[in-house]
Amino acid sequence: MADASLWTALADPHRRAIVALLLERPRPVGEIVEACGLSQPSTSKHLKVLREAGLVRVRQDAQRRVYALHPAPIAELDAWLAPYRRLWNASLDKLGRRLDEAPDRPEEPATKD
Repeated sequence: MADASLWTALADPHRRAIVALLLERPRPVGEIVEACGLSQPSTSKHLKVLREAGLVRVRQDAQRRVYALHPAPIAELDAWLAPYRRLWNASLDKLGRRLDEAPDRPEEPATKD
């Protein structure tokens, strides 16, 4: 099962927004601050939580710190969610079959005479 720190890190909407940004490409802290609309200290705290959970990695580039998404913990979460996804997909398939069997157009409402 996925480490509890992963769930804790992803529970916060600001951290999920940072993860979504890093999905596009690695970014320096300044870009993350600007994109998320948070203060630099607040962004740094969120990045620390993500880093400690193993979700992001940081590298020094001259005077900048550049953060990148680390895919291994995401793969771990994906593997944990796989059985639930199959359950959900089975339900959607069942709904799809039911909708395929339904008439193409809604029935006309009965009129009172």
